[in-house]
Amino acid sequence: MAKVLVVEDEPDIRQMLVRQLRDSGFEAMGVGTAKEALESVKAEGPDLILLDLMLPDMDGLEVCKRLRRDPVTERIPIIMVTARASEMDRILGFELGADDYLTKPFSPRELVLRIRRSMDRQVPAPTNGDLLVFGELTVDVPGHRVLVRGKGVDITATEFRLLTVLARRRGRVQTREHLLQEVWTHGERDEIDVRTVDTHVRRLREKLGSAADLVETVRGVGYRFAAP
Repeated sequence: MAKVLVVEDEPDIRQMLVRQLRDSGFEAMGVGTAKEALESVKAEGPDLILLDLMLPDMDGLEVCKRLRRDPVTERIPIIMVTARASEMDRILGFELGADDYLTKPFSPRELVLRIRRSMDRQVPAPTNGDLLVFGELTVDVPGHRVLVRGKGVDITATEFRLLTVLARRRGRVQTREHLLQEVWTHGERDEIDVRTVDTHVRRLREKLGSAADLVETVRGVGYRFAAP
């Protein structure tokens, strides 16, 4: 039974979410402050965190940032739940490491669906050092090789860096701005804009063929590598 930690400062909403999750087959617990959330994460080891952004003692974005900096908690899926619905809020949430972003009000069915999808994306890929294996796709980082169904794929150095960044952060949304900072050098960034990322992703997908669906588009934000 998957364990979900609900971080919500409104008692009525917190109790309702915990009840809905338990009715859907999850083990759920609720806390009302950021301090309690950070303590509960370490004590309980939840499989997913449902995180409200407007907490009384600390902004939920800061909670997310702290969890992502800690090697013990960096892989726990986080779904931000908030009334903030602007594109900038969503982008900031994803940049800080959120796996999904749900705006209030929402239906119980949508909540459960998003929780299950976030958990499915966290299935770890078999690895051997820097050999990343995702079903029919293999990324050999030291050998600078990409194979699909055992056959080598001819990709550029930039495409290889792009694929490696996405694969190593599988399950997490990467904004175009973040990918631009991670993949391209400072000098290269002076000559291009974020739409260049779209062009390289499109070319990368074409070369990956049957494995192209592993690179997902998150509309209006960026891209995410989905483990099969």
